[in-house]
Amino acid sequence: MFKKINAHGHLLPYPEQIPKFMKDQEVFWVDEDRSFMHQGKWSRPITDPSFFLGEKLAWMEKNEIAHEVILNLSQLYCNGYPEKLAVDVIRFQNDFNAGIQTSHPDKFTSGFVVQAAWLDTALAEIRRCVEDLDMKLLCLPSHYLDENKQWKSIADQSLFPIFELADQYGLAIEIHPYDAPKMIGLENQYWRFHLVWMCAQTADTYHFYTLLGIPDRFPHIRTCFAHGNQFGQINLGRRMQGYMGRPDLFEGAESPEKYVGHPNIYFDTLVHDLLSFEMLVRRQGISQVVAGMDDPYPLGEMESVPGSYPGKVIDEARESGLINEKEFEEVWYDNVRRWLNKEL
Repeated sequence: MFKKINAHGHLLPYPEQIPKFMKDQEVFWVDEDRSFMHQGKWSRPITDPSFFLGEKLAWMEKNEIAHEVILNLSQLYCNGYPEKLAVDVIRFQNDFNAGIQTSHPDKFTSGFVVQAAWLDTALAEIRRCVEDLDMKLLCLPSHYLDENKQWKSIADQSLFPIFELADQYGLAIEIHPYDAPKMIGLENQYWRFHLVWMCAQTADTYHFYTLLGIPDRFPHIRTCFAHGNQFGQINLGRRMQGYMGRPDLFEGAESPEKYVGHPNIYFDTLVHDLLSFEMLVRRQGISQVVAGMDDPYPLGEMESVPGSYPGKVIDEARESGLINEKEFEEVWYDNVRRWLNKEL
């Protein structure tokens, strides 16, 4: 039976659930009145009550969302952290998400995260989360800061052991951008890092993911790129021009066209306008598109934003005739279930 599954959501811990060491070391904390989240000198307002579990369940019921995929918090990727601190923070994040899935298995599928700079530790955490916590969704940042303080794509060849282990377990993977202000030497104005550079980060890692042939090397993983990989969809022609025009720069690399529409690469629907959604569908095929709200953030499809509501662009696609009723249901249900390889 058709039911709506949201493939891209987030949850904050309640303030009292966050360990004291995380606030003491200015890693992450939430005000007691739940008005702001903090990290060092950074803070952002908590713009909707559904950042928290009880209110999230009410929000899902109101919007007829039967099940939600809870990704890790991007603020807890731990890029640049010492190994011991990264281990402690990531263990908290993964245990928190596991608890959500365990306490509400009918409502949530939770992801877990690792810090790739510490490869042996990352592999051990994957084993712990899969074997001890029964988690089958690995969340990876689009980029990470390695031990030499060099930013690298998560699809870097040095990280193939992560993909190899994920392949052995048959995991779903989510690739999500963050930390652009640390990577790009620009003043933070007009939300440029969320509106422009996060999209570029995702396209950059998709570039490496496909050129290095990861879908063929590791055929048992199914990877979803956040926010529709919006820039990556429009960028294909330029990538092909470069690949054909400077073959000396692509020795041993696959053609950018090879993995377009690949059955193990997925994209969520969070592209915000119908024209972008049309390009996503026409380029990758409707079977590779999953419903994703990115709630409760204001850049998600949230009803608190004027003119927005959960599932808006999917509704517009159906109403315009871009997709039919069967495809509408596939985006909300069948495709998400196939990405997760899970009965829901």
